[in-house]
Parts: sequence; structure tokens; C-alpha cells
Amino acid sequence: MRLHDDTVRCGVHSGQQYQTFEEVLHLWQRAEEAGYDWVSVFDHLRPHLFGPDGPCLEGPTLLAALAARTSRVRCAILVSAVAWRHPAHLANIASTIDHVSGGRVELGLGAGGFDLAHAQYGMPFPPTAERMRRLDEACHVIRLLWERPVADFEGTHYRLRHANLRPRPMQPRLPLTIGGSGERHTLRVAAAHADTWNTLLTEPGAYARKREVLAGHAQDLGRDPAAIRGSLTFRAVLGDDRREVAERRRQIAATVPDDLPEYAVFGTPEECVERLVPYLRLGVRDFLLGLRPPLDFRTLDLFAERVAPVLRTHL
Repeated sequence: MRLHDDTVRCGVHSGQQYQTFEEVLHLWQRAEEAGYDWVSVFDHLRPHLFGPDGPCLEGPTLLAALAARTSRVRCAILVSAVAWRHPAHLANIASTIDHVSGGRVELGLGAGGFDLAHAQYGMPFPPTAERMRRLDEACHVIRLLWERPVADFEGTHYRLRHANLRPRPMQPRLPLTIGGSGERHTLRVAAAHADTWNTLLTEPGAYARKREVLAGHAQDLGRDPAAIRGSLTFRAVLGDDRREVAERRRQIAATVPDDLPEYAVFGTPEECVERLVPYLRLGVRDFLLGLRPPLDFRTLDLFAERVAPVLRTHL
């Protein structure tokens, strides 16, 4: 599909931990059958949410397996931390999965954040400023390898010398998503390189402010801000019965109280539409419902049946 248009896509972000491949495969295949446009995984190695010994399947390996077992949905990772892999390695991974999927991959890249792998595995965690420089250079390296027959690059952290990548991605332009909301650095990297900018749910006014900053950076760099899709990741609990929704909210608040700001709504599909429509007016075109175990298939189905169709036709 063409990214730089007003097509509204609705997806599922299947981030967080999974104990078995069968569990996440079931979610992906059910999301595809329900009509979602996009499904994604995350790229932590030792996320802290469920403690130091929580299960976590490795992101790109999992993405390749899921891409091979689906046929229509866009297959993505949100987001790969720049510290995990050399960008030439990641470019090769994404290109390979693009072939596995038949041209359905989208790569998300970010500066990275807290992960227990840095302590447990002794993996370096550079300061924020260095990670931002690495992120900018990584975007250059990846795009050069995807699109140039022979690539050369000289950066502070990465370099290419007459570098080749074969086979290159199936897609003429494999979409690159930059995730994050830091105004000085992350949004400038997104303005320079991103096909899509992804961020977590925040209030419309705060989102509008970030979008204005992104547009300003894009104009400074000679890019059309409208060429960068807006992507929003959020959570929700939906139901027809308010008593049911209230009970499920109570259970969630008891287990993950710090996570509640990520929820767009606890309520009906119609209330969810009302909550999300303002973001359409602010340029969001990808709405990604975040789900994690235990999986809420009730919300998955209600969003697909009664929220997504309205968002897709509301413009």
C-alpha cells in the first residue's frame, strides 16, 4: 500500500511477554481474520514488567515466524532498540523477513530504553545522547543498504565500505517507523528519516504539540511534514455491559496501576470512537491496539467490529 495517503489503518501491537509461540500465533491469526491491517511485536530482550525471570520471545525471530504464518496483515516490530544490533545486521534481518512475508514488513527503530538485559547480559547501554546519534546514523545505514546497489557511509559509530545487501527488500521502499516523543532529538530523527512516527497515547493537546514540533523539524530539513504518517499505540477495555467493564478495570488497576494512563477508554466501542476521533484530526492514521497476556479477545473483537470501521470512514 502507499503510505503517504490518508488511508486509516487499525492494528494490534502484540507487545510484552509470551510464554509460548502458539499463544502469540493465535493472536496474530485471529487479528488477521478479524480484519486488522497491521500486527506488531516488540523488541525487548529482558523487559522488566513481569520481573527478572519473565518470559520473552526474541523479537525479529518471532516476527519472521509470524510473518510466515500470516498472509495479509502488515508485519512490524515496534521498536527495535538501536543498541541491540549493528544497523547493517538489522537491515539484513528486515530484508529477509520482507521476503518471508511477501513484502509486508515495516521496521520500527528507536533509541531504546530500560531493559534488564543490560544488567543480566552485560550488554552496554550508552548515554542518551550517544544512543540518539546512533539512531540517526542507523537510519542512514539501513536506508542506504536497502536502496543502493553499493553503499558507503562514514559516521561516528558506523561505517560502510562498498557494502552490499542481497537480496534487497521486496518492497520498493520498505517503511521505517521511528518510535518515541523526545522533542529535541527523537522527533528530529523522525523528521529526517521516518515514513511513520509512532508514539504512545497522550492527551490530544500534548499530541498536537508533538506533531507541531515534528513538522517544524521536517520543514527545517526540507521534508513535507504530511509525508510522515502519525501512528498511535494505546490500550482499551471494551464491552457492552458497564458492569462488566468496571469489573475488568478494577482487576487491571489492581495488577498494573502505573499502566492506566496508556488506556484510551474503559467503556463501549462508541466511547472508544469518541476518544480516538480527535487524533484523526491531528494526523494520526494508524491506530494500534496494545494487547498483552492475558489476552483480551473481547476487546480485540469489539474494536474490529465497531471501532475500526468508523475510524476508517470518518475522514
